[in-house]
Amino acid sequence: MLFDIGLKDVIDILLVALMLYYIYRLMRDSRSLNVFIGILVFVVVWVFVSQVLEMRLLGTILDKLVSVGVIALIVLFQEDIRKVLYNLGAHQRMRRLAEFFTSKKTREKKKGSVMPDIMPVVMACMNMSRAKVGALIVFERTMPLDDVVSTGDRIDANINQRLIENIFFKNSPLHDGAMVISEHRIKAAGCILPVSHDLDIPKELGLRHRSAMGISQESDALAIVVSEETGAISIAVHGEFRLRLSAEELESILTKTLG
Repeated sequence: MLFDIGLKDVIDILLVALMLYYIYRLMRDSRSLNVFIGILVFVVVWVFVSQVLEMRLLGTILDKLVSVGVIALIVLFQEDIRKVLYNLGAHQRMRRLAEFFTSKKTREKKKGSVMPDIMPVVMACMNMSRAKVGALIVFERTMPLDDVVSTGDRIDANINQRLIENIFFKNSPLHDGAMVISEHRIKAAGCILPVSHDLDIPKELGLRHRSAMGISQESDALAIVVSEETGAISIAVHGEFRLRLSAEELESILTKTLG
């Protein structure tokens, strides 16, 4: 019958509606809303032609276009798809599940090794802040940043306050790029980060801040920015800024986030 709808059908409709709404939000945030509307119109026409009118020839052509179109959409929106999968994997419950399979000894070792990494960075940032030396430091977390490291000069050195300050010294050839810290070592400097084009970022924030936001949006990395104009220290993590931090606030956020 036409209105013979069961509980399973209601759940099916709700799941499809939620999926479409999530895709709509994703497209809206990435400024691809018109593309989403065009795809939605095409799907409606395809279903109407194939299922309602049962036009075999046109329906077959549209079926082939849909098959090819799925591959084209994956190529076209690979960055957005990557972001969705990352957000799914970075969800709090998913991270707890991953931690369940991590040994207690490994977790305790990781937590115990956080402070030696943080203090040299905090002290270097405070000194650079007072001298108004611009800096951009990225902490790799669970998501590898090998593609970012490959854009800079490899260093692979212990985390050292003087080394950090020397790298970002104004006459240093590496001071304009980003430093990447991974596995308790300075992996590289002079690295190029993806730049965020988010319109919500205040206009007074420069390229370093947009680069920090970009890497925090595309990965779970934490990025520290020292402004060359004002000396203000900021952090970008999970696509959000924490601006004008004191030494205590910087140390607290790093300890909580990296620990």
